[in-house]
Amino acid sequence: MTTISTDFHGQTVITTFEMTPGTCADLLDQLREAYEVFIRHQPGFISAGLHVNDAQTRIANYSQWRDRKDFQAMLRTPEMRERNRNIAALCSRFEPVMYEVAGHY
Repeated sequence: MTTISTDFHGQTVITTFEMTPGTCADLLDQLREAYEVFIRHQPGFISAGLHVNDAQTRIANYSQWRDRKDFQAMLRTPEMRERNRNIAALCSRFEPVMYEVAGHY
């Protein structure tokens, strides 16, 4: 389970995806499958959560990694590169951004 805390010293990544309501379910299926089959088994992976807005036009993905290098290594694998090409075909854009927790209330 994801824990948000200023004591966390790993890497937090928030990725946002923009899509049409017609492709939201397909994109969510792709993301769930990527986590179940591949991402969660990569070195340094801690946890993740997927969130969908009411209009089904955006998905937010919150993930935690032991280290920035672990996340970057996962992105560079041939399997994830192929998965990202498939994901990109289902959305108008997606953007992973690395963050650190600045406060938790």
